[in-house]
Amino acid sequence: MAGLREKQKADRTRRILEAASRLFREQGYGAIRIEDIAHAAEVSVGTLYNYFTNKGDLLLAIVSMEVEEVLESGKSIVADPPDDIARALGDLLGIYFDHSLYYLSKEMWRTAMAISIEAPGTPFSARYTELDSLLAAQVCDLIAELQRKGYARTDIDADAVGQLLFNNLNQMFTEFVKQEAMTFAALHTATARQNAPIAEFLARR
Repeated sequence: MAGLREKQKADRTRRILEAASRLFREQGYGAIRIEDIAHAAEVSVGTLYNYFTNKGDLLLAIVSMEVEEVLESGKSIVADPPDDIARALGDLLGIYFDHSLYYLSKEMWRTAMAISIEAPGTPFSARYTELDSLLAAQVCDLIAELQRKGYARTDIDADAVGQLLFNNLNQMFTEFVKQEAMTFAALHTATARQNAPIAEFLARR
């Protein structure tokens, strides 16, 4: 019975988050009320408040859902990266970028970033920060795997390079969500250009 209750809770949570994601994207974060989300998810307002304290928690939970899926997708790249370092980086970071607007709009990302900074102590903000760390760790794992397979120099600190790459990715993604007119193609092109010298530096001589 406990397993059934947990499944029902997970299904209800997913339904709430998908309803909130759809409404936020269609009508804008500011225009949507908790009551609208409860109605769309076919749960009572009281039930929704049992799961989420406010819209900010809902939004950060949507971010968490998105990042968890990205992390899962990235595992296959890390496990078996191509021997070309620039391509390996492009494949992994491309997953991060291309999935980013599946559940969220640029406006939603901007709001989520602001909430995570303004209220860092809430459980959902803490999870947001934790997932950022897990993404950075996955990039570090990719560099380490490239070294292990003999594709990249082994005299380089994989964690330092991975964190450097992730920090730049984060900055570029922030610019992407700040500029409504910026396209995925422009984001990919700019990031690939910036990563090219690092890939060349990492390549075995």
